Amino acid sequence: MSEEEIGNIEDIEDIEGLWMGNLEVPGGQELRILFNISAGPEGSPTATMYSLDQGASGIPVETVTFKDGNLHLGVKSVGGVFEGTLTEDGKTIEGEWKQMGSILPLVLSRIDEKPEMRREQDPVKPYPYDEEEVVYENKEAGVMLAGTLTTPGSEGPFPAVLLITGSGPQNRNEEVFGHRPFLVLSDYLTRQGIAVLRVDDRGVGGSTGNFSQATTEDFAGDVLAGVEYLKSREEIDPDRIGLIGHSEGGLIAPIAAVRSPDVAFIVLMAGPGLTGEEIILLQSRLIAETDGVPNETIAKNDALLKSIFSVLKEEENDTISGEEIRGLITDTLANLSEEEKQYSSYTEETLDAEVRTLVSPWTRYFLTYDPKPTLMKVECPVLAINGEKDLQVPPEENLRAIEEALEAGGNEDYTVKELPGLNHLFQTAQTGSPSEYATIEETISPDALKLIGDWISEHTREK
Repeated sequence: MSEEEIGNIEDIEDIEGLWMGNLEVPGGQELRILFNISAGPEGSPTATMYSLDQGASGIPVETVTFKDGNLHLGVKSVGGVFEGTLTEDGKTIEGEWKQMGSILPLVLSRIDEKPEMRREQDPVKPYPYDEEEVVYENKEAGVMLAGTLTTPGSEGPFPAVLLITGSGPQNRNEEVFGHRPFLVLSDYLTRQGIAVLRVDDRGVGGSTGNFSQATTEDFAGDVLAGVEYLKSREEIDPDRIGLIGHSEGGLIAPIAAVRSPDVAFIVLMAGPGLTGEEIILLQSRLIAETDGVPNETIAKNDALLKSIFSVLKEEENDTISGEEIRGLITDTLANLSEEEKQYSSYTEETLDAEVRTLVSPWTRYFLTYDPKPTLMKVECPVLAINGEKDLQVPPEENLRAIEEALEAGGNEDYTVKELPGLNHLFQTAQTGSPSEYATIEETISPDALKLIGDWISEHTREK
C-alpha cells in the first residue's frame, strides 16, 4: 500500500493512541469499544480493537487508512468496519460502526490509558490460601498444559477439583465478556477447603498444542492428565479428586469419569445431555425468539443450519463439504433482505473463517456425539445443574435427558437441579440472552456457588 493510499506519516501521528467510544447495541445495552492506533513499520498505521465489556482483547484490525481527516478501520475477524472523521480539535472521531448489516453511531474520544476491567466478584489479593503456577504434560498427545493450583492455607491432604472450560479456546479463568467465572469459582471453593486446578486449554496461554485440530475426546485426555498431576501432589487426597465442567466441559467430564476410576465425582454446569445438533438447533431458535427476530427469519436460519449439518454428516472430505456449505450460506445471504441480514450469524466478510470452523474436527465430533450412552456408564456421584433462563443449553430438555441416562445406567447418587433466574453463565438474568452477558455485573450467582460448594463438601467429607 502506498503512502498516498494510507495518508501522510504526519497524519498518522494525529491519531496515534487510544480511542474509546460507547456502542449502543439493540436492546439498549452499551458496549465500550477501544481502538489502539500506532505507526507501524515505515510509518504505516496499525491498530488493535478491544470490546471491553465483552472481555475481547487485542483483536487485529486488518485495514487501517487515514487520509484528509477520514479514518477507516476494517476488522475482518468480526465482520466489522468503523468509518469516522477527526474533529478539528483532534479530540474525537465521529463516525459509524457497521457490522452484519447494522449501522450504529460510534463517537471515539481520545483517552490516556486503557480502563482496567474488574468485576465485583473478582477476588482481590492477598488471598487467604496458596496459589501456584503449574505445568504438566499430556504425554499421549505431546501437549504441555499450564494452569494455576490453589490450595487451602490449612494442612492437607485436601479434596480437589479440576475445572473444565466450555467450547472455544479458553484460558484458565474461562474469561468471557469481561467476566472470569473460573477465577471466581476457584476462589470460592478454595476458601471452602477444596483445592482447585484451573488450566489454559491446549494452544491457549501457557499451554501448547493445536486447539483447532482437537475434539471433545482429545480434551478428555487433557483432563485425565490433570487428574494424574493432582494425584502426584502430596497435599491432594488422591481418593477425593473430582471434575467441574461448564457447558462443553460438562460433556468432557463424563467421558473422563468413565475412562478413569480416579475421578471421584463430577459437577456438570450446563453440560449437554443431547447431541450437539439438537443443542444448536434449540439454542438458535430460543436466542432468536428472545432477541425479537421475526419468525420467518428464524425459519430460514433453521433450514440453513439443518442443510449445513446434513452436509457435514454425509461428506467427510473437508474441501468438498466446505465448498458445499459455502454455497449454501452464499445462496441464503443473497436471498435475505437487509433487515434479515442483521440477524444472520454469517456474513460475507467472515465466511472463510465460518466455513473453516464448521468443517473442523471439533464441529464434526460435537454435532454427532450423543452424551447419553456415556452418562449411563458414569458410576461416581453427579451434580447436574442448569439455569432456568439458559438459552444455550435449554434446561428442560437437557436435564431430563441427563437424569434419564443416569437413572437408566443405575447411578445411585445423582442430583439434577434447575436454578431459577440464572442464564448459561449462571448469572442472575432478565431474559437469558447472550446479549446480556457483558452487561450483567454478577459473574456467578452466589446461590450457584453455594450449591456447588455444599454438594462437593458433602461428597468429600472424610468418613
